[in-house]
Amino acid sequence: MHQFEKLKIWQKAMDITENVYKVCSELPSDEKFNLISQIKRCAFSIPSNIAEGSGRNSNNEFAHFLGIANGSTYELITQLMISKRLKLIAEEKISTIINELVEVSNMNFALQRSLKK
Repeated sequence: MHQFEKLKIWQKAMDITENVYKVCSELPSDEKFNLISQIKRCAFSIPSNIAEGSGRNSNNEFAHFLGIANGSTYELITQLMISKRLKLIAEEKISTIINELVEVSNMNFALQRSLKK
C-alpha cells in the first residue's frame, strides 16, 4: 500500500484537475451537460484512479489503476483539443494543461514499469 498523497504524480494530477475546472468555467454554458461534464469527469478520474490503485493489495492492481488513469489522461487531452478546434477555448488556455498531462502520462508509465520489477 502506498501513501498516495505523497506521490508526485497524484499531486500533479490534483493540480491539473484544479486548473481544468478553472478552464471549464470559461466554456459556454450550453456545453454544461456535454463537453464540460465529460472534461471534468476525465480530470478527476486521473488522481482518483491513482489514489484507488495505491490502496489496492498488490503492485499489479496498482498498475492496472494507473493504466485507467493514463487512459483518462489521453481522453482529457483529446477533449481539450476538441474544445480548441471548435473554438470554444483559446490554445493558450489549454497548452500548459496539455503539457502537464503529457508529463503525468510519462510519470505514469515510469511508475508502472517500477511496479512490475
